[in-house]
Formats: sequence, structure tokens, C-alpha cells
Amino acid sequence: MMGVFKKRQVLFLIQLIVFTLLLFTTHSYLQYYFSDSIEQFLPLWKIYVFNIFVTAIIYTIINYKYSFGQTTIFILFMSMTLFKMVLTILFLLPLFFSSSEFKKIAVFNFFIAYFFFLFFEILSLTKLLKSRV
Repeated sequence: MMGVFKKRQVLFLIQLIVFTLLLFTTHSYLQYYFSDSIEQFLPLWKIYVFNIFVTAIIYTIINYKYSFGQTTIFILFMSMTLFKMVLTILFLLPLFFSSSEFKKIAVFNFFIAYFFFLFFEILSLTKLLKSRV
């Protein structure tokens, strides 16, 4: 079981890194092209580090539980998603209390990446669940 877990985990991490690099490069280019003169409260690299970290942790926990026989992971996934939302609020809290005039842009930048990572996470977990069928 541990071998299957490690194999799936390494494959997921490679896919996550490639996905992140492509998305970050595209996002950075678009931000440079459209809003280079705007001072960013949250740099893109911090947003992406947060998202890659949280996505990797959630997938790792679910992959681990699934590899060792727990096939009903819906409640685990939902609780981890709730935990991810709490972490998101904590991550954005300094922005909410700041006096930055570009809060909307920072929130928009964050949630672009957040939803792309959420989509990637759901796609990866769907692939994980289909692998045993």
C-alpha cells in the first residue's frame, strides 16, 4: 500500500509543480501587461506558495487515507475544504485590515489562482477515486 501511495503522490506533485509553473507564468505575464503600475499588497509568488502548499497537503491526506483502505472520503474532502477556506480567510486577513486602495485587485488575483487550484485538486481527486474502480 505504501508503494502505491508514494507513486501517486510523486505523480501528483510533479503535475502540481508543472501546473503551478504554467499558471504562475501566465498570471505574471497578464499582471505585468495589464497592471504593472499598480502596487500589489500580496505578491503573486506568496499567493501561489499558499495555494500549492494547501493543495498538496489536502491531496496528501486524502491520498494517504484512500491508500490505506478508507474509501469513503467525501466527509474528509469536505472537512479539508472547510479547513482550506479558514486558512484562506486567515491568509487574506492582513489585506482586509489594510488601507490599500487596491484591495479588489489583490482579492481578484488571489481567487483566480484559488479557483484554478481548486479545479486541479478536484480533477486529481476524481482521477484518484476512479483509479481503484
